[in-house]
Formats: sequence, C-alpha cells, structure tokens
Amino acid sequence: MSTETVAVPAIIGYVDPLRACPGGTLDFKISSAGGRPFKARVVRIDCADPNPAGPGMKLQPVDAGLPSTPHPGTEQPVHAGSCALAPLPALAEGEWPVLELVFQSTLAKPALQALACLQERGGGTAAAFCLRDNRLVLAEWRSGAPAGETQVGDLAIRPRRWYRLKAQFSAQAVDVSLAAIVDGVERPSGSAQCRLSWQAWPAAVDTLALAARWAGFPVDCFNGRLEHPRIFRAGAGRKAEQELLAAWDFSAEMTTQRVPCSVRPNAFAELVNAPTRAVCSSGWTGKHMDWKTAPQDYAAIHFHEDDLSDCAWQTSLALRIPAGMASAVYGLVVENELGSDTIPFFVTPAPDGPRARIAYLASTMTYLAYANHARGNYQGELEERIRAWGAYPYNPDVVQQFGASTYNYHADGSGISLSSRLRPILGMRPGYLTFADQKGSGLRHFPADSHLTDWLRVKGYEFDVITDEDLDDDGVAALQPYELVLTGSHPEYHTPRMMQALLQYRRQGGHLCYLGGNGFYWKIARPAHAPHMLEIRRAEGGIRAWAAEPGEYYHQLDGGYGGLWRRNGCPPQKVGGVGFTVQGLFEGSYYRRTPESYAPEASWIFEGVDAERIGDFGLSGGGAAGFELDQVDERLGTPDGTIVVAASEGHGPSFMTTPEEILTWTLPAATTRPHGGICGHMIYTAPAGGEGGLFAVGSITFLGSLSHNGYDNPISTILENCIKHFAASEK
Repeated sequence: MSTETVAVPAIIGYVDPLRACPGGTLDFKISSAGGRPFKARVVRIDCADPNPAGPGMKLQPVDAGLPSTPHPGTEQPVHAGSCALAPLPALAEGEWPVLELVFQSTLAKPALQALACLQERGGGTAAAFCLRDNRLVLAEWRSGAPAGETQVGDLAIRPRRWYRLKAQFSAQAVDVSLAAIVDGVERPSGSAQCRLSWQAWPAAVDTLALAARWAGFPVDCFNGRLEHPRIFRAGAGRKAEQELLAAWDFSAEMTTQRVPCSVRPNAFAELVNAPTRAVCSSGWTGKHMDWKTAPQDYAAIHFHEDDLSDCAWQTSLALRIPAGMASAVYGLVVENELGSDTIPFFVTPAPDGPRARIAYLASTMTYLAYANHARGNYQGELEERIRAWGAYPYNPDVVQQFGASTYNYHADGSGISLSSRLRPILGMRPGYLTFADQKGSGLRHFPADSHLTDWLRVKGYEFDVITDEDLDDDGVAALQPYELVLTGSHPEYHTPRMMQALLQYRRQGGHLCYLGGNGFYWKIARPAHAPHMLEIRRAEGGIRAWAAEPGEYYHQLDGGYGGLWRRNGCPPQKVGGVGFTVQGLFEGSYYRRTPESYAPEASWIFEGVDAERIGDFGLSGGGAAGFELDQVDERLGTPDGTIVVAASEGHGPSFMTTPEEILTWTLPAATTRPHGGICGHMIYTAPAGGEGGLFAVGSITFLGSLSHNGYDNPISTILENCIKHFAASEK
C-alpha cells in the first residue's frame, strides 16, 4: 500500500463479529474506492512489527476456501453524528403542533445545528429550529433542498447554559419563546414571531428528529444536551386549549438505544449512533450521583456531531471458518487496484475440538478503548519512519472519518466515553506504528502483542487464542480448559465478569502469566444487547485522558459505577499480583534480580540466566522494563507468598508516580514497599491451597525484548522457564 499521506484509504473495512470458531461466519464490510472490485485472501498474523531491525512482518498465507476471482466492490459512506427519531402524532386539518424542549449548547459554530426538526421521514419537507453562531434560527427545506432561513428575533444563546424553547406553529407564522434556566429557576429571555411558508400543516410531516435533520442519516447535527421534548396540539382559535400528544422521557430505559413516550406507549424515539446518556440535566442539584436513584436529575441526552456507533456498511464478503482451522490471529487481506487493507480477526477453538495447554488472551477490549486514538504526533518524524519502513500508512490524526478513541475528545470538548468495533480501526492493523521510538519499533496494543505470538511460534509452543469478548461472554468457562493463560502487553480494560473469571480461574488451579503493565485498571461496561460497544467513565482518579463531569460517574450501558477497578473493590494487584504505579515516556530500561530471587522456590525462573541485570535491550523503547510499570501492594490484594524476583531501575526523569498512589506531593497513599520507588516489579506467586501460580512482569515493554539476539536472551529464557514450569503443572 502506498504510504502517501491521504485522508481516504483506497480500500478499508471491518468485521462483525470480531472472532469465530470453526463453522462460524464472519461478515466483512468493505469500502472500495470508486466501487472497484477487490480480491481477498487470508493470512495468519504471527508478527505485525515492520521494524527492519526486528523479526519482520510475518503474515503467513492460509487457505480459507476463498475464491481467487475478484469480489464486487462498493464505496460505502460514513455518516457520523447522533440524533433521536420519533414518530409525530397525526394532526387534523386546521390543527398545528406546539413544540417544547430544553437544551444546552456545547459548541458554537457557523454551520447549522438542528435542535429539533419536524419533517417527512424521507427528508423532503422539513422545518427545524437550529443554532447558527449562537443565534436561534428557523430553517425550512423542500424536496430536501434549503427553502429559507429566518433568525428568530435577536435571541442570543450562551453555550453551556440551559434554555427552554417553546414554539407554537400556526398558518404562516411561529410564535417562539425562550427562557434561561439557572439553578432550576426559569427566567424569560425573550420572544419572537417568525414567518413560515406553510399555509397548512403538511400531512406528510410525520417525524420529529432531535439533535439533527434526518436525510436517511443525520445531517446538521447538534452538539449539546436535550431534555423533555414534548408535542402539543393547538387548534385554530384555541391556543389556550393545548393537548399533550407526545412526551419523551430521556431518563427512562437508560441502558438502551430508545426512549419511551409517556403519552403514546408505542411511539418510541430511536437513538442513532449512541449519544451519551446518564448525564446531568437542567435540574441536577448534586444531591444524587447515581442516575438510578434519581432519574429525574439525569433526564438529558448529550448529542455530538462526531458520535459513531455503527458505520452500518453492507456485508461485502462472508467468510465461513473452515473446519479444522487452527485457533490463531488472522487477517483478511483485501486489495483493489489502488491499495490494500488487512482486517484482523480471531479464530477461537471449536467447543468440542482439541485444545492446546496454553491460551493467549487477546486484549480486544483494550484495543477497542484505544480504537482510532488521534495522538497529534503523526506529522514529522513518525510519518517519515512509516514511509521508510513501509509501515501501515493511515493514522487517525489524518484519517478522521471513522471516529476517535476513548482517549480523545468530541468536537465540543467533552470526553469520548463510548467506542464501537463496527467501524474500521486503524491502530488494529499489522505494521501500525504509534511512536517514533528512537530505540525500537514504537508499537502498542495489537501490533505490540504480536511480539508474543511470534515468540510462541518460533519456540514451537502450541496455543489457542481467546479474546476478551469470549471471557466476558463465557466467564471462567472460556479459560477452564487451559493449564496456562498468557496476557498481552497491556490488558487494561475489563468488565466485572472478566475480572471475576480471571480470579476464579486461578482459584480453580489455573496458572496466569501477566506479561504487560498497567493491566486490569479501568472498569468498563459492555452490554449483551450491544456486544460491539464499550463504555468508560473516567471517574475520580487515575491517569486520565479526560475527567468525567461531576455526577456522571455511572455507566449508561449497565448502570455500574465507572472509573478505576481500584475504586471498585478489585485493584489490579488482586488479579495480576502487581498494579500500575509508575508512568514515563515510551522508554525501556532493565531489571535487576533481587536477593529473594535466589531462594529455591523462585530460582528456577532464572535457570540459564547468568546476569543480574536483565533486559537492557528490545524493540519497545530499548528495554524490557518501561513506559508503564506495576508494583506489588499487599493492602491492594497482592497474593500472600508473592516474591519480587526482579525490580527495574535506570528510568529517566519523565517517570513519575501515578496520581492514585499519592495523597499529596509529599504524602504517599501507601506505606513504603520493599523494592519501591520509580520501578516495576517482576513477581512470582507459587501455587498454594489449590490456587494456580502467577508470574507477572510489571512492564508494558517486556514483550518487545523476546526476539532480541535471535530469541536467545535472558527475557526469552525467563518466559520459557515459566511456560515449561506452569504448562507442565497439574491444575
């Protein structure tokens, strides 16, 4: 694929679902520029690192039964922006509607932002109250084309202030009143009358679109919060006799993507592209922090012009996983005459088929949390390296139509709390570079985890692949067949069921190798009715890309309290033995063995390792211990009998203690730890009392050191010792 900086890939796609076992079917949604036909083939992704100084990209061809002839191509659009669509009640001749709603704008811009649009469902005839440059306007459309726009008096709208809008339609005019809501008190802000070209209410106007105009997809999207939309009926000459026809309660059915109507039971408002719910409304006082205890305080929905929960592309290719296809990480390579794309997917073991002794647990929830993370670091050195290495060329800093990550902000400055895999995920591609790493490859997440799968292949270890989705769907049953479970470099995001499954697996005698850093950190929601979605509320503490607004710490998708697992009764140390303690730049250093590592119960870990200084090399920051580091803490759940067998050292000035580890800059949140300070801990917990053993490395960059010196190095030896020890043990 060309490495030119372009905003629209020539061919790109996504898959639904993300994984399947033999006999299952995966639907690939492909957009091919200009509708060009494309060819497709399957590869096994063993190594996704394009660094010429490393093992190199290893994409092994696999016969999956696909035809060699081209597939028909379609260029498929992306329509971002959220809205709500509700049926309007029918009106008799001579009757007109009265619209009422409460709103708060969060972004002023010169383009139209529709608050509410009364329209034909097909988008032909429409009238909408919109904002343009902090002014309220009434805009009309005929046959889908603009048919006039009128400023509503001189009513100025201040961003992030609540207003109640009331608009009474009549023949050729609309009477509008506006009231500001401050601390629950309404103060009139003005009124106006504006002309409307309709001399009678059009019978074809059957839809209320909220936060956008509907043209088969949202357009003229609003950035801000809406609540309490209502429709009344007012007959000619009977303005005072208004009858409530429809009212949508935005606090009801919070976990779903629809809103009930309190007047007409079947007149649901359907939500498009998953706007943010469980947000404070105009009446929020701070007395209640949980929307479940005071729904009336959370009767608003926050809409954004860049919300995107589903590209809704048509299936271009359905792949049935052949019987006997080995469990592994794969990719569908699609190519047209202009370029190519490799779409990863996972093949999990057949339920009744043979199992390996080892399972690799792919951190797909973390991949989703970081999906399309725009870091602002693409131009310059990183772009030049991508071009020089022939790495994956597309970066979210440039290709922005597929939505951003939960580490980014919406256009209005609010944090992105929802992510979906029903869209192309650029960072989840072989050869994707995150950093211009001066001493290594600069990989994170999916490509970085391939350092482990590559090592397992080279060393000849058979393994199955299990994804986070399997763990969430099936609980501990997903892990029970295995003697040993290996994590990737950064298993950060977990649902309650995932955490409990990992704990239960070890309690039942299973062995765990946690081979990363900053794992088991954030609590997320993933509902059964929307398994492609993930929600994070960055509440109260932790290393946060953004902070949830006060009162908005509870998930909309499951009602659970969000934030750190440390604040939700299950600190990382409880699952992985160590927990996030130190963060710095993407730099790697080394470990030094501790005196405790020479004890008979732990010395086997270092069999064949002569040096005390370990891992001062590697493809991730130049060292096995770096970037984000974990430490033991018995108070937070590190298992009894855990031994710190090595501690890192030599970290640069950018490395600092994480916020949750300190009360003030001079007062730590915990007592002094053995081998503490600015470092990470490599630990071992022996099997005891029926529980399985645990090995953890306390570093994100560990896996990047496995291939050094032709896979013959102390880091490789240590991991091989652990696998031989645990996989040979009886559960």
